[in-house]
Amino acid sequence: MLPATASPSQLYDLYEFQAYVLDCRAALWPKSMAQIPKIDPLAAGQPSATPLYREVQWRITRALAAGEWKPGEAIPSESELAADFGVSIGTIRRAIDELVAGRILVRQQGRGTFVATHTEDRTLFYFFHIVGKDGSQEFPVSELLSFSRERAGADDEAQLGIPRGSRVARVRNLLKLAGKPVVLDDITVSTERFTRIDEDTFRNREGTIYGLYQARYGVNVVRISERLSAAHPPAEIAAILGMRANQPALHIRRVAYTYNDSPVEYRRSWINSADHEYLSDLWKTAAR
Repeated sequence: MLPATASPSQLYDLYEFQAYVLDCRAALWPKSMAQIPKIDPLAAGQPSATPLYREVQWRITRALAAGEWKPGEAIPSESELAADFGVSIGTIRRAIDELVAGRILVRQQGRGTFVATHTEDRTLFYFFHIVGKDGSQEFPVSELLSFSRERAGADDEAQLGIPRGSRVARVRNLLKLAGKPVVLDDITVSTERFTRIDEDTFRNREGTIYGLYQARYGVNVVRISERLSAAHPPAEIAAILGMRANQPALHIRRVAYTYNDSPVEYRRSWINSADHEYLSDLWKTAAR
C-alpha cells in the first residue's frame, strides 16, 4: 500500500522537469542600460571560457531583472543593442535566440522582440501539463479554497531559500477541468517578496497566478522544476478531488524560479489521474 505522503514510483526514483535553466548570478543588478558596462569590442578576438553571446545573454537578463524592460514591452532593436554592448549584430542575435528559446523574450513578426507575459495561452502550453487521457488540453477553472499567513516550515525555507522564521502566505487552490475537480494546489510564497498579498488579491486577480506575480509584483516566472511521484493523498484531499478511499494520485512538488535562478514559489499538487495524466512534451515548440 502506498503511504499517505508522496513516495517514489517503481519506475523512477526521481523525475525532474526543468522548462528552462538560466544561471546568471550577480550580486548587484543595474538600474538602467546606462549602468551596464559595454563589452570590450576587443574581447571578441580574445580567448575566453565563456562565448561572447553568453555574456550578452547574461547582461540582457540582468537588465530584465532590474526592470529595464517590463513584461509586454519591446526591447531595443538588435542594432541598438549591438551599439550598447559594443558587439556585432550576429552576437546580439544569438543571445536573443537563446532568450527566445527559453520563452523569456518573444519575437513578433514585423514588430520586434518583446518581454514575455503570462497569458492564459502561455500558461496552458508551458506551465500546465495535465491533459485528458486522449491528449485533450483545456484551460482549468480556478477556485480559491483558503488563504493564510504563517511562519514558514523547514521545507518551505529550503525550497524558497528564505531565512529561518520567515513569514509566508499559503494558498489552497482547486482546478477543475470539464467541471470536475482534478488538481489541488497548495501554494507557498514569501511575504517579504510578495508584500501585502492577501486573500482578496488572489480571489479577485485577473488572469493566472503567474500573471498576478508579474503584473502586481514585477516577478516574472521563467522556469519551473517539478518532482513527480505516485501516492495515496490524505483523506481530506481525496474528498476534495472526489476520489475513492485508497485511490492513488499523482503528487507533484514544483518550485518556480524568476531571473537569476531565484525561487519565488513552492507548490505541492495532488492530481486525480482517473481521467487525466501528466504530459511533458519537452521538444515541442509551445505557442507563444
